[in-house]
Amino acid sequence: MSPVNPHLRCARNPLFYLPGGLPALGFAVFYALRESSMAGTLLGIDVGSSSVKVSLVDIDSGKVLTHATSPERELEITALQPGWAEQHPDLWWEHASRAIQGVRSARPKELSALKAIGIAYQMHGLVLVDREGCPLRPSIIWCDSRAVRLGAEAFKKLGEEHCLSRFGNSPGNFTAAKLAWVKQNEPELLAKAAYMMLPGDYVAFRLTGRFGTTPQGLSEGILWDFRDGRPAVQVLESFGLPSSLIPPVSDSIGEFATVSSEAARELGIPEGVPVSYRAGDQPNNALALNVLQPGEVAANAGTSGVVYGVTDSLGVDRASRVNNFLHVNSTEKAQRVGVLMCVNGAGSFYRWLRQTFAQSVGYAELNALAASAPIGARGVVALPYGNGAERTLGNRSPGASLEGLQLNIHEAKDIFRAAQEGVVFALNYGLEIMRSMGLKPLRVRAGFANMFQSSLFQHTFATTTGVPLELYTTDGSEGAARAAGIGAGLLSISDAFNGLHREATVEPDIGAREATVEAYTRWKEVLQRHL
Repeated sequence: MSPVNPHLRCARNPLFYLPGGLPALGFAVFYALRESSMAGTLLGIDVGSSSVKVSLVDIDSGKVLTHATSPERELEITALQPGWAEQHPDLWWEHASRAIQGVRSARPKELSALKAIGIAYQMHGLVLVDREGCPLRPSIIWCDSRAVRLGAEAFKKLGEEHCLSRFGNSPGNFTAAKLAWVKQNEPELLAKAAYMMLPGDYVAFRLTGRFGTTPQGLSEGILWDFRDGRPAVQVLESFGLPSSLIPPVSDSIGEFATVSSEAARELGIPEGVPVSYRAGDQPNNALALNVLQPGEVAANAGTSGVVYGVTDSLGVDRASRVNNFLHVNSTEKAQRVGVLMCVNGAGSFYRWLRQTFAQSVGYAELNALAASAPIGARGVVALPYGNGAERTLGNRSPGASLEGLQLNIHEAKDIFRAAQEGVVFALNYGLEIMRSMGLKPLRVRAGFANMFQSSLFQHTFATTTGVPLELYTTDGSEGAARAAGIGAGLLSISDAFNGLHREATVEPDIGAREATVEAYTRWKEVLQRHL
């Protein structure tokens, strides 16, 4: 796919300047279908850095009616220099449009009965727009590390205790620091900026024509003061940036604005439908699993591994090894804080081993092979890092490794078991940090996907953490659709998850606990030698 040219003049109709424009829509057919007497549907849009996913959910049954993804291959990330990562915001809009057309092709009648829209999005990206809403440059996205130094300087300037107690995090490499980089390196461009927004804010603007963000979104950028319950303008001031760059703030769950006539014509959806939910991908993934209350924890193990727990107060890790953000359902009366821990190398480590040593073996067969080895993999220890600096390790990069190999003893099954155990142990290592901050997990919920499809991985996770693991069939776009129903007042929280299907519950294995703890202890000893 040809990249979007950021220098072309902005126009509200993406067909004016985006390649591969959408075909003309059959509006007469659409408006006829709109008159149907259906109860209604909810649309969830999940804007990732790899693709845009869209789900259509029936309000009455809670079932997913159809799902679409665009593009088929991963979206391109532009890296003009080492450590940079950019995507043009209109690329997200183009693929959101295409995915919605996929939904429309599959379920035209149901889409015409649309009642609310929810948006989930890749966290921490910086979108700068002018007063017309035209992007001034490609977005500096979550995995871009150019602003690390500026964030570290602000951490010292503002005071570490001040930052941790008020913002829950160091300014780090988050959105505010990325904006400071633009000020330092592209001042003429910043002078044209009306607002800074997150990726989901921009998609919401394209849907509604209204600028805005949320307290939750500001907390992602380290621009929310937990103590005072307001935007942390002092962070912008420390960078010499005006607070006017923050767009109007409204709730994450609740009606933000309605679909404009222009967007309705372009997408083939009803005009006036409320956009009633906006949230970053990890808080949204937690919501998709109905993780909303203190003590509830969500996890995933795709390319990276994440544990995301909910508390009712701001706890702080002095070493800043985990991050705190406002959770999607946080209110002034009932604060909910999402504590996020990320391991960069999780599924990526397991995939690398397979591609390098067992490319012809499918994952199901590989998982069965790994499960045939004993707990602890007969002494083989795997560190699943090697995918960049690890925040849980104090931003160190120990690399991936296999240790304890005995050539006359060990087989492939031991290596692949050690790999799965290593990923679980790395996640539990982060969970221990979260426990030290006051998180008290009662259970962990995860999507039945990626490494959590492995029975070995499931049982090792439950036994290592010591809490039950619940597995569900869901994803981010489905969660965004359900939350849209809540935000529009169409569903209660309990009703919103009626269609959420639980695949299984995995209890900790008491009989395997001792051997698993022994293996985990040995794993930590090896890790400490690398730090």
